[in-house]
Amino acid sequence: MIPPTVFEPNLQSLGFGYRAPGWFRDAKFGIYAHWGVYSLAGQQEWYPRNMYIPGHAANLYHIERFGHPSTFGYKDMVPLWRAEHFDPDAMLDIVKRAGARYFCTCAVHHDNFDLWNSRHHKWNAVNMGPKKDLVGLFRNATSRAGLRWGVTTHLARSDHWFQTNKNSDDGGAYDGNDPAYWDFYFPPLDPARGNQSSKAHQDHWKARLIDLIDNYGPDLLYFDGAVPFTGEDNFQTGLDVLAHYYNRSIERHGELDSVLFIKNTSDWHGPFAGGLFIETIATLDSEHRSLPDIRYQPWQCDFPVLQDACWSYNPSAELYSVTEILSLMTDVVSKNGCFLLNIPPKPDGTLEQRVIDLLAEIGRWMDVNGDAIYDTRPFCPVACGETRFTTKGNVLNIIIRQWPAGGRAVIEPIQTAAPLKVEKVALLGASATLATGGSELTFRQDGGTLTIDLPAQEPEALTAPYILQAHCDQPTQPSWIK
Repeated sequence: MIPPTVFEPNLQSLGFGYRAPGWFRDAKFGIYAHWGVYSLAGQQEWYPRNMYIPGHAANLYHIERFGHPSTFGYKDMVPLWRAEHFDPDAMLDIVKRAGARYFCTCAVHHDNFDLWNSRHHKWNAVNMGPKKDLVGLFRNATSRAGLRWGVTTHLARSDHWFQTNKNSDDGGAYDGNDPAYWDFYFPPLDPARGNQSSKAHQDHWKARLIDLIDNYGPDLLYFDGAVPFTGEDNFQTGLDVLAHYYNRSIERHGELDSVLFIKNTSDWHGPFAGGLFIETIATLDSEHRSLPDIRYQPWQCDFPVLQDACWSYNPSAELYSVTEILSLMTDVVSKNGCFLLNIPPKPDGTLEQRVIDLLAEIGRWMDVNGDAIYDTRPFCPVACGETRFTTKGNVLNIIIRQWPAGGRAVIEPIQTAAPLKVEKVALLGASATLATGGSELTFRQDGGTLTIDLPAQEPEALTAPYILQAHCDQPTQPSWIK
């Protein structure tokens, strides 16, 4: 099949021509940052919405710390966000040492504040707040680090999401009721339109996205949802942006070399209900969770380092452990996915030391085990209990999440259409821990069952998950994974 030289903004053209580029399929691990005005509160990224819900914990916190939303609203937090210690090269050095091969930044969240030099929206980080082109600075630093670069956008449903600023309580009407600020807070919605956005919002969304695409050239573009918009638009505005993004990629690279993420919102509700999801026109992103099985086409899982579904800076939220993060990463990669780990910069643009330490631990694990992650493809079956698999050439990577009792790992089945003969098994990173001084292990193969003898005790120098590399007599990748 010959890829198109020009994409038309319709399902036939987009579905026929879109393919995730090879570099993305091979990258496997990326990092991205939730960072914005909302970081000031140290709560979470939905603070701008929740602070306007009377009685909500964020509302009570805001009143105590900043003042009543009738006189001190979200707009008044903007000048307080200065990003005064932001050093994009220092952050990208941390990201690269963690083993990431691509980096994304949140260009605009649901709060309707653009982090780039936006031509169509005055509420942006160049005009106010930090007074810096944060997206541009991130892009340049990512390029210097030799990584692929992208942006996430969460704007399509902001007009619904942010309607809470029209609320009031005994202290008065909140500042979102003032028409002077509706260019930031959005006008009130017509209840008769239900979940449909106005034509003005659709056009403004499109203009801002095209500005971002044309002037910053991201390798990855992420929609926090499906293709917008429902109703009379019938998704045409969203399809226009998809086609524009793909065509700009062809102009820059001579071929489609960019990837666009959408989400399956069929079971979503509230401000995010609706949207068009067709898996052939873009790449699936699964937020906060893996998939149950291998997916034929590559996909992505994005996941935060903070627990309790917290994506932005919150010093009170607990971190996931390195083993929890790596276990999910290896599960995602074993199912033909890439793993995008979210980090939360502090308001000043630096990272908490605990986040830096966690990323350093991930980097040490990737230094040892990256050969079983990067440039790999799935194996079929996808799993044997808690065991996962990846393949590369004649190597079958066996990923075990817990050290087997008694040091004996029994793996089954490992059959393919043509039976695999295992010729050698090695434990990655084990050269300094095994009594032999090497990494090779004794094993027995009986049909589809592989039994591997490991040390009885888990080596202290290694971190779970553990990678056993089985070198076989033939390629291990299933023929249907392209």
